[in-house]
Amino acid sequence: MTANDELLPAATLVADPVDGTATHSRLSIKGLWAWALEMARFLVVGGVSFVVDMGLFNLLVFGPGQVLAHKTTTANIISVTTATLVSWIGNRHWTFKDKSSGRRGRELVIYAAINIVAALVPVGTVALTRYTFNLASPLALNAAKVAGIVVGTAIRYVGYKLWVFTGGKAPKTASGADEVAVIAATQL
Repeated sequence: MTANDELLPAATLVADPVDGTATHSRLSIKGLWAWALEMARFLVVGGVSFVVDMGLFNLLVFGPGQVLAHKTTTANIISVTTATLVSWIGNRHWTFKDKSSGRRGRELVIYAAINIVAALVPVGTVALTRYTFNLASPLALNAAKVAGIVVGTAIRYVGYKLWVFTGGKAPKTASGADEVAVIAATQL
């Protein structure tokens, strides 16, 4: 224990999941680094999905032949669905690969439910912009879509952490009482 350890309540001390040493649950450099890496991976997967979503949406609405120019909601649903499949693959096999619960069917069903809820946000913002405000310019529709994607991304991350990718490797602890603290610290 260092002098700084004495300044913090004992409840914040937990066993490090990697080497078993005592660390502070909110001040662990390893914990912050793991979270930052996970967030970076999530954002990369999200970025790829964003490009797929926006690219396909713009191709269908404004691209050659303007296939779905007068059906922006249909174009949006197609692009969101495609991007969700890309996101599932990236998040399942890269971002949260160590957090698998081992129940892929359960994960997929909850993942789909969270994505339906989160996908309704950009679909709703585009529909509101197009049909309520009667704005159909590329700038207006894309701004509405981006705003919806930002809110939907926050919903997805929280949902994935809380309900989809909840498994992981069992942490080493000194006692059963510390196990709860270690699990809580790694879920930050």
